[in-house]
Amino acid sequence: MAHYQSMGSIPPKRHTQHRRPARGKQAGELYHEELMGEEGFSSDSSLLYHRSIPATISGYRSWSVGNLDTVPNHPLLPRHLRPHDLVFTAKGARATDLVTGRRLLLANADVRLLYVLAGAPSPWYRNAIGDECVYIERGKARVETVFGALEVGQGDYVIIPRATTHRWLPRRSKDPLRAIIIEANSHIAPPKRYLSKYGQFLEHSPYCERDLRVPTGPLLAEDIGEDPAAETEVWIKHRGGGPESSGGVLGTIHVQPHHPLDVVGWDGCLYPYAFNIADYEPITGRVHQPPPAHQVFEGWNFVICNFVPRKVDYHPLAIPVPYYHSNVDSDEVMFYVDGDYEARKGSGIAAGSVSLHPGGHAHGPQPGAAEASLGKERFDETAVMVDTFKPLELGEAGAACDDGVYAASWSR
Repeated sequence: MAHYQSMGSIPPKRHTQHRRPARGKQAGELYHEELMGEEGFSSDSSLLYHRSIPATISGYRSWSVGNLDTVPNHPLLPRHLRPHDLVFTAKGARATDLVTGRRLLLANADVRLLYVLAGAPSPWYRNAIGDECVYIERGKARVETVFGALEVGQGDYVIIPRATTHRWLPRRSKDPLRAIIIEANSHIAPPKRYLSKYGQFLEHSPYCERDLRVPTGPLLAEDIGEDPAAETEVWIKHRGGGPESSGGVLGTIHVQPHHPLDVVGWDGCLYPYAFNIADYEPITGRVHQPPPAHQVFEGWNFVICNFVPRKVDYHPLAIPVPYYHSNVDSDEVMFYVDGDYEARKGSGIAAGSVSLHPGGHAHGPQPGAAEASLGKERFDETAVMVDTFKPLELGEAGAACDDGVYAASWSR
């Protein structure tokens, strides 16, 4: 994210001495500068100033990342997944956290799509494989990170850069915390075509810098009533093989002899942020606009789009629902969040559903949907779409909540 931010106490010049205030037992000691940067010092980065040495480890052990193995979508079929039907632990959502409780719906070599219903605080966590995009379907949460805190809720995309230490604390609300998690093996960022060569959002972009919410910070252990010297576990997800690996992913817990919230200040262009889907300004036209008009983020070999309430096509002979289309180069996943899905009527799809339309198979509106849409002026629907450029396979949760009949829905 090429939008500079600065929070807390930092020196006037980078890579120079920055010391504790001249009071207390550790008066005048140097803070420990950490460069957190992408792509080998050639992309976005931030400098963080720690009270403790960030590399210190006093213990370690393995943890199971859960079942991340997959099976091919074979026979090749469009599928309707119902993640609301999944069961999260024998004790229910109150015992499930957003990090360790997530279950795998779909995955390939570039991205994993997971779902969770959570009610418990997560451990401190760091994804060392890639960025995460967490879409909040329902509920509220506080995300505490080394950069500061974010208050997030329904409709928020929360972008967490790779290797950011953070935790999720569900907030009390009328709805439980439900989220779909997009775990990339790369970085996740706004589409390049929305940005100037220097990283500013251009005028044709459907959102801009004003729509992004950055963490409130700095956030220190004592700010949340915890001991700065407390030994703390950080759960890390990382690449690896061997008998303990699941889907090419391993888990390690590092024990730190201090609290992770020890950053007194930071500045730079790499940090977590939130963006709410309601702030996305839809692009419409006289005839139906293709999915790239609805793009919100991109990663390596996948894109994230969203569909929001909007006025629809206004050509006098327009057909508002999509035309049938074959995904020649991609698999399409649609997460239906809210509203009335005109093109999907009669298919069994409703709010909370996830559809998979694989490459090599044409898909489009259900029988009768095109005629029924004529004359419509507005669609009240909210959905998040992920298009991948490699075939997706089914995870254990995807197989468990597949309705088994969606492929026949165009024949009814």
